[in-house]
Amino acid sequence: MNAAVAPEPGRRVVVRVPATSANLGPGFDTLGLALSVYDELEVTSLGEGELEIEVYGQGAEDVPRDASHLVVRAIAYAYEAVGRRMPGLRLVATNVIPHGRGLGSSGAAVVAGLLAAKGLLEGEVEFGPDALLRLATELEGHPDNVAPALFGGLTIAWVDEGGPQHKKLLVHRGVSPLVLVPEFTMSTELARSLQPLQVPREDAVFNVSRSALLIAALTQSPELLQAATEDKLHQNYRASAMPETDRLVRALRAKGFAAVVSGAGPSVLVLADGPGRRLEAAALVATVTDTPWETLMLAVDFKGGTVKEYAEGST
Repeated sequence: MNAAVAPEPGRRVVVRVPATSANLGPGFDTLGLALSVYDELEVTSLGEGELEIEVYGQGAEDVPRDASHLVVRAIAYAYEAVGRRMPGLRLVATNVIPHGRGLGSSGAAVVAGLLAAKGLLEGEVEFGPDALLRLATELEGHPDNVAPALFGGLTIAWVDEGGPQHKKLLVHRGVSPLVLVPEFTMSTELARSLQPLQVPREDAVFNVSRSALLIAALTQSPELLQAATEDKLHQNYRASAMPETDRLVRALRAKGFAAVVSGAGPSVLVLADGPGRRLEAAALVATVTDTPWETLMLAVDFKGGTVKEYAEGST
């Protein structure tokens, strides 16, 4: 099939993509972790030019129902990248990842769209891991959220002359993530605007040491997590824009918990070194803040985003 031939309607795929938390303290724009909260998407190809969108859950009142929907844009981007004409689409999105909370909702939408395109084009075009990461990074702007959303686990992402790259690592089974989600949101663009273009050399060296230590803590030595999640590159600069988040992070760290801002915020990620410590951290929250925080006790997702052909009665 070439770009001049419209694809046949009726193919249906189901996509599942995890939430992610980027930075993890010192690993600014580099480290990301996939978490067990998932957006699900069912996509059916229709006649060319048709578009139907249903959205349930997070953001259902706000997201567009036209071609500007981020999932539709990602699908279109993938089709254009391989020289295929995009079919009409019917999307049914069930969103569970909170929007604007620093849990990778936009990255998940981008990955969901690319995986949907991969599934719809199965047998005609092959999207390998490198191609998916490249397209996702082009759409999202940086790979720290899309890499764990695609591949799961703990990912190190970087860009070289060959484009975006990643390394996936398995997380120590003792690491127990806790995510604390507030009612208020935070703009990633605003968060980035608060950071200086240059930082002191000693702060850069500090973060290099902590990032290296964090890899060891997450994969081998969870008891080192609090020291390993210290940061001097971004969280202090952004604190003024989300004071409740800053207060909670400081209060948890003062009690020995590895608490960090999740992505650009305002959610807080606690990387506890065991289920018992995670429960202690959750119990502490109500005693140190008057702000309501939704408590999510999660696992690390090891699979990343998935796509499969739809089958009646499947779950």
